[in-house]
Amino acid sequence: MPDVTIYTDGAAQGNPGRGGYGVVLISGPHRKELSAGYRLTTNNRMELLGVCVALEALKFDGTIVTLYSDSKYVVDAVNQRWVFGWERKGFAGKKNPDLWMRFLRVYRRHQVRFVWVKGHASNIENNRCDELAVAAANGANLLEDTGYQAQ
Repeated sequence: MPDVTIYTDGAAQGNPGRGGYGVVLISGPHRKELSAGYRLTTNNRMELLGVCVALEALKFDGTIVTLYSDSKYVVDAVNQRWVFGWERKGFAGKKNPDLWMRFLRVYRRHQVRFVWVKGHASNIENNRCDELAVAAANGANLLEDTGYQAQ
């Protein structure tokens, strides 16, 4: 089973507002792009949702993943291990508990290393994710972010 490289990005027009995520998965010669847009959401939700969707798209448990994101919100929460403390406290007072719980379920199935990259810089794949996220947010068939609506 080859290692997988994942790039993710989220975008929101207004915060809250229309939003979307973009994902690029690369494994050997294989490449897959994913995206979706939402009527009303936040940038942080789209950043985190993109990560969830990307990890859920992996076919085999135990996959070794390097995940690149320009979201300090997501990368620091994992690399600084904050999310595990939030989980122990039942996500009390934290935003997006639905997505953090979804993330932890899929994160634990793989071996994931997070790498922060500067957004809108020279990283070609991160820029592609941004294009996908913005296009999805501007799309005609926007979904409802029920987790956001419930907050």
